[in-house]
Amino acid sequence: MMMQTIAYLGPPGTFSEEAAIALATAQPDVVYLPLSSIPAVVTAIETDAATVGVLPIENMLEGSVNFTLDLLIHETNLRIAGEIVIPIRQYLVTRAGLALPQIQVLYAHPQSLGQCRRFVERCLPGVATVASLSNSAAPAEALADERPSAAISTLRAAEITGAQILARDIADNHSNVTRFIVLAQQDAAPTGHDKTSFCFGFREDRAGVLVGALQTLAEEAINMTKLESRPSKEVLGQYIFLIDIEGHRNDAHVARALDRIAARTGMFKIFGSYPRRQAQNQAGS
Repeated sequence: MMMQTIAYLGPPGTFSEEAAIALATAQPDVVYLPLSSIPAVVTAIETDAATVGVLPIENMLEGSVNFTLDLLIHETNLRIAGEIVIPIRQYLVTRAGLALPQIQVLYAHPQSLGQCRRFVERCLPGVATVASLSNSAAPAEALADERPSAAISTLRAAEITGAQILARDIADNHSNVTRFIVLAQQDAAPTGHDKTSFCFGFREDRAGVLVGALQTLAEEAINMTKLESRPSKEVLGQYIFLIDIEGHRNDAHVARALDRIAARTGMFKIFGSYPRRQAQNQAGS
C-alpha cells in the first residue's frame, strides 16, 4: 500500500493535527505534513506533495471558517472526501513546579482565550495575557518565559512540549467541537450514509429564485442539513449559497436534483460527496 501524506494547518500540537491523527487512525503508513496556512494545504494536495489534507470548516461556537469556504468556492477544484469532528478541549499548562497562585503571565491564542474567559477571570484574576499565534505556540512560549507563566493549550501540545497540566477542560462550553473536511483529488464512493456539499449563485436577483432551487430538494425528498451564504466577491449584494444535503451525488434522486438546480442557477459547483461525520471522542492522539 502506498504511504499516505496528510497535510494540515500546523504546527504540530494544533487541533488540526488532532484531526489529521484521527483521519489516520486505521492507516499505519502515514506521513504528516504540517504547513503554515490553509492555502498551503490546498496547494500541497493539488501538486501531489500531499495525498489528502484536513482543514477546519466549522466551529460550533464561532461558526463557519470563511477562509476555507472561499477557497472551495473560488480557488480549487479539489473535492471533499470526508469530514471529522474534533472536541475542542482546553488545558492550562505550565512548567513543572509552578502552582496556580504563582502565575503572572498567560499565553493564549485569542480565540482560545475568549473560549476560556470564565476560568481566566475566576482563577487567574489580574494575570497579564499575551496573544500567541496558535494553541501549540502558546505552551512553548510559556515554557521559554523566565517569569512564572502558563498557557492555554491543547493536550497534544502539552504532550509535545512536556508541559505540566494545572487544569483540565477549562473552556466555558464543554460541548464545543470543530468540524474538519478531508480534501483530496477525488471525493468518496457511495457508502449509503453520505453527504453532498455544493454551492450555487444566480445570474439575476428576482423574487423566488432561491425558494425555487430549494424546492427541488423537497420534491426529491432530500434532506438539507445546512444552508449559508457568502459574498460573491464580484458584485456588492450578490451572494453564493452553500448547501449540505443527505445523500451521494451519484444516487439517482440526488443526481436529478443537482442537475435541476444547476439548470436554474448561473454558478454551480459540487464540492464533493463523502461519508457523514465521525466524531472523535477523545482529544489528543
